Amino acid sequence: MQNIYDITIVGGGPAGLYSSFYSGLRGMKTKIIEFQPKLGGKVQIYPEKMIWDVGGMRPTLGQDFVKELVQQGLTFDPTVCLNTKVEYIEKIDGLFVITTNSGMKHVSKAVILANGGGIISPIKLDIQGAEKFEMTNLHYTVQHLERFSGKHILISGGGNAAIDWAVELLEVAASVKVIYRKEQLSAHEAQVQAFIKGGGQIFLNASIQSLVANNERTCIKEVVIETGYEKVTIAVDDVLINHGYNRESSFEFAADLQPKLKDDYYYVGTGRGKLSVDGLFAAGDIISYEGKINLLVGAFQDAVNAVNSVKKYLEPSAYEHAMVSSHNDVFKERNKELLQEKLVKML
Repeated sequence: MQNIYDITIVGGGPAGLYSSFYSGLRGMKTKIIEFQPKLGGKVQIYPEKMIWDVGGMRPTLGQDFVKELVQQGLTFDPTVCLNTKVEYIEKIDGLFVITTNSGMKHVSKAVILANGGGIISPIKLDIQGAEKFEMTNLHYTVQHLERFSGKHILISGGGNAAIDWAVELLEVAASVKVIYRKEQLSAHEAQVQAFIKGGGQIFLNASIQSLVANNERTCIKEVVIETGYEKVTIAVDDVLINHGYNRESSFEFAADLQPKLKDDYYYVGTGRGKLSVDGLFAAGDIISYEGKINLLVGAFQDAVNAVNSVKKYLEPSAYEHAMVSSHNDVFKERNKELLQEKLVKML
């Protein structure tokens, strides 16, 4: 018989990873299916952004937060399937059968949907031949600020992410210019003012018309922009594009399993993570209910509630929630190891 899991979690972002941790804490056999080549979800898009709003944690870079989040999510050794796209979910003989892009079928007693905003991919620059510069100096995210130290940067985009990057890059770059196709930036006014005061330059009603390569045709050396009444050529070391993201929900359900939707995308559920179909649960941005908190801390609470609901669904006599970690026997040996490590460091 094919390997059957108690919980299969669709999505390896914050909600999915914390669901994995809590599922292991409650003794359930768990699998994570993630489309991207690595875990971490949307936080991976902003590795240099500071995260301030997680309780009990000092301001932390996104890349450091993801590292800790993944380590925690793997505490109880769940099965993890990366580069795997869920295509179809059906129910056969009381078990959920999840078909992925490879044709493989994953069987589970319950499913937690933690696919957030769906599969997120950046909207690419619509200029012929632009893709050949993606390996050199055309970027769709900022992985490391130091990469741009002393460089002349052009950013195309006027939303919060673009201007946040622009402000941060002012600290390390030789110059930062922003172009935006509309008459006014859509980013927060405070960040726009910080960019201007920091010496940043803005071109409105402007868009990229062409990219000029260096002699070796390996990098962009100039960008030609159209401002509506003139063309301007800007010398650059790097070009950063932030035109938003494409989102794909990534899978379909059998006709009798389709959960109730809000706005044709988000699942309508309860604060306990329950959806309109028995055995289907959800956590994180993908679920909508009264009192929903769309923050990381909300994703963690959603994960706990969804896992607890799964536990009761599979074992009606089970406790409503897991024992608090400080008294939980699951962590006894792990706590001893951690305390020993701390003592060794103090010596």
